[in-house]
Amino acid sequence: MIELLTIPGVILIIGAVLLALLPEKFRSSAFLLFPIAALAFVITRPDGYSVTASLGNFELIVMEVDALSRVFGIIFAITAFVAGTYAWHIKDLGQQVNALVYAGSALGVTFAGDLLTLIIFWELMAVSSTWLIWANRNEASDKAGMRYLIYHVLGGGLLLGGILWHYMDTGSLLVESLAQEYTIGNVMMLIGVSINAAVIPLHTWLADAYPKATVTGAVFMSAFTTKSAVYVLIRVFPGWELLIWFGAAMAIYGVVYAVICKDIREILAYHIISQVGFMVCGIGIGTDLALNGATAHAYSHILYKSLLFMSTGAVLYATGTSKLVHLGGLAKKMPYVLGLYLVGGFSISGLPLFNGYISKSMTISAAGYAHNEAAMLMLLFASVGTFLSVGLKLPYYTWFGKEDNDIEVKPLPKNMYIGMGMAAFACIFYGLYPQALYMYLPFDADYNPFTIYHFVEVTQISLMTFAGFWLLRKKLAGELIIALDVDWFYRKATPAARRVFVHGVDNFYDRVEEKIWDIAGFLTKKFKNPMLWLNPFTDRKNVASRYSPSMEVIMSFILFTILVFSLVYLT
Repeated sequence: MIELLTIPGVILIIGAVLLALLPEKFRSSAFLLFPIAALAFVITRPDGYSVTASLGNFELIVMEVDALSRVFGIIFAITAFVAGTYAWHIKDLGQQVNALVYAGSALGVTFAGDLLTLIIFWELMAVSSTWLIWANRNEASDKAGMRYLIYHVLGGGLLLGGILWHYMDTGSLLVESLAQEYTIGNVMMLIGVSINAAVIPLHTWLADAYPKATVTGAVFMSAFTTKSAVYVLIRVFPGWELLIWFGAAMAIYGVVYAVICKDIREILAYHIISQVGFMVCGIGIGTDLALNGATAHAYSHILYKSLLFMSTGAVLYATGTSKLVHLGGLAKKMPYVLGLYLVGGFSISGLPLFNGYISKSMTISAAGYAHNEAAMLMLLFASVGTFLSVGLKLPYYTWFGKEDNDIEVKPLPKNMYIGMGMAAFACIFYGLYPQALYMYLPFDADYNPFTIYHFVEVTQISLMTFAGFWLLRKKLAGELIIALDVDWFYRKATPAARRVFVHGVDNFYDRVEEKIWDIAGFLTKKFKNPMLWLNPFTDRKNVASRYSPSMEVIMSFILFTILVFSLVYLT
């Protein structure tokens, strides 16, 4: 029992329960203690350590530690602490509790050794993260939260269905690598996980929901949902070649929308799809170097993407808007936020001395070493779009571009600067000292990012992208637009789907109910005096109350038989 309480995910969930019991003035400080405790257990538990428990006839492995789960556990715990620091000024109990449950659930997924434990934490993650969208308390967040929940209930249902099918086929519930066999169970699990990974065309929940979450909620969401799905893909589906092309397509698709969109948080949301595409592509390649690349890039991405969401969230907090058309000229009013944002922007762009440089190139190189030149070129093209959209367009039209913007800027709480500072420090630290990350990578593959060829390649691409942006910058200026995505088809089909699957089903059951009442009325009338139709020659005045005792016994026996038959049939 004591061992269960030392599981990192359980520590955070217990912490969420305790937060609800604490006075408001202690909650923010107490929040930070639980990620530290979880991180301590993640680091100190040796490889092979496991905790088991029983659920009915099932023996569950509720915690199992190896190199892969450890590296994801470390970054999840660190991010919970950094995001908690950024959100220290928040006094909303609902957000605090659900943020901690959300982080704990992601850790629970990471260390789950069996599929039942995994699906429990998976669903808990979906519910708690939905709260962080609804907590914005406006009509747009209400609708986006509901769409987000529907998507993830669907994904969780498919994953659970696949797990049950897989168990019937194999008798195993272990979280382990699956052979590339497209059985019904495997396909259901793959689609269920792909929804959380925002694999196109199952991605629209992400760009819809993240920009509408609370300022601090979006920081947590940028770290956990897609990356826990990436972890499961690495663990269960490594080397599934279909993922190469879905990943490469995601990398380009996301970055194209990031160039088109004009809302700073929507740009970052689409860019998550692009960056997760690098990881999915690496998982599909499946070599040791590619899987290390996917793992390392997930680690780096969590750091710089949370930094980017924190700094754009700071702009939204200070100005009240996230639309590029209303922003611009903030460089003098928010210089520190600009500097911190640029650390994240340069990191995601893969520029030298930042952490994106030491992880993104690993996946691209793995595609080259695997002689998959098409995938490698697609990832390189996506890298150009990344620097163009997040490294140049977003900061230029947010902090520069206008000299006369009189928009009012509200002071930021100090804890927001501290949270951003910690994430920025980590981005630079790992960029300068990559061995601090490489030593935790789970697969045996050496990689040196500091080669002259790599440095020259990145420098050339960056300079050409900057030149292109400068020439076309007026075309990329902020304006009020709605970027249509594939969810347009879903929404257009909604009225017809509602007519068929809601009104149609409802009308069907109404008709059935009416018929049942008609039949019941008919039978009641007929059985009021059954001798009238059982014996057409009987006296019409022979009412039921005047039946002989033997006739009453016979009728009772018939009714009792019908009752027993009905009960046996229905059960």
